[in-house]
Amino acid sequence: QVQLVESGGGLVQAGGSLRLSCAASGRTYSGYAMGWFRQAPGKEREFVASISGSSDNKYYADSVKGRSTISRDNAKNTVYFEMNSLKPEDTAIYYCATGPVPYPSPGNYYYWGQGTQVTVSS
Repeated sequence: QVQLVESGGGLVQAGGSLRLSCAASGRTYSGYAMGWFRQAPGKEREFVASISGSSDNKYYADSVKGRSTISRDNAKNTVYFEMNSLKPEDTAIYYCATGPVPYPSPGNYYYWGQGTQVTVSS
């Protein structure tokens, strides 16, 4: 089993920035991909960004591309997600997940965190 714990969410003003962290514990695999997803009220969970185990491959949703960065520190079993120029539509619960491949489909991820709320005020 793998446990994932997100942190770094909160209330941010539009135009601001945030940095989310996700710490993995348990039976972790450094070669596994890590991903970030988000779910806004009344909407389906959507892909945000992902990174391969080696950090060689990174993927971003169009909605966050150019204003966000995903990174990881395998020594700390932690993945980070930084986003700037925040918009009210970025408001959602942000989840991290891990699985064998860094592709956008949620089905590729075996373990999920509980999520951290991000609220962007206008």
